[in-house]
Amino acid sequence: MTDLSIVLVDDHQLVRTGLRQTIGAEPGLKIRAECQLGREAIAALRIQPCDVLLLDLSLPDMSGLDVLRQVRQHHPKVAVLVISGYPESQFGINVLRAGASGFISKGADSAELLRAIRTVARGNRYVGQELAEMLINGLDERNEGPLHSSLSEREFHIFCNLAQGVSSTEIAQQLSLSVKTVSTYRSRVLQKMGFKTNADLTAYAIKSGLIS
Repeated sequence: MTDLSIVLVDDHQLVRTGLRQTIGAEPGLKIRAECQLGREAIAALRIQPCDVLLLDLSLPDMSGLDVLRQVRQHHPKVAVLVISGYPESQFGINVLRAGASGFISKGADSAELLRAIRTVARGNRYVGQELAEMLINGLDERNEGPLHSSLSEREFHIFCNLAQGVSSTEIAQQLSLSVKTVSTYRSRVLQKMGFKTNADLTAYAIKSGLIS
């Protein structure tokens, strides 16, 4: 049986070391590459696509959501398991909407991580207990969850960029949109969340643990 191939994407060496030790000790799993930047991960997949991409959301050069978008566009067969220190309740639903195969907290134990990897490699979705309960209860549909859970995939993507201080022009270039279209999305985000300025978005994102 061919081993499942995995690419790790995290900018913290200690995190990658821990993941490498856990995954390397498991029969049937093989790490093909380790990346600390989003662009490195995208380049690695061009050379050798993997079965599972373990992706951190917070990277120095680009948002993990931007990496996820490009992987979904150019490597649709690669399962993307987001592994993050951000709260599952805050980011999980939007990450799944953006096309991730699963979401797991960095605080999860080794057994859960390995189970998650094998689950998404089979083409299934993986979510933790907290996020599963949110989905079962339909919080994202009834708008009873966090303010940002009401945003669409594209709106959430733009919200995250705006909250991190990325300009509308830069966002437009990243997403191949016009600046006017990005401005329209910005207006929708502000209206849905009840805010008036980008500074309000940043303050909310920091308070909610979406950015540091």
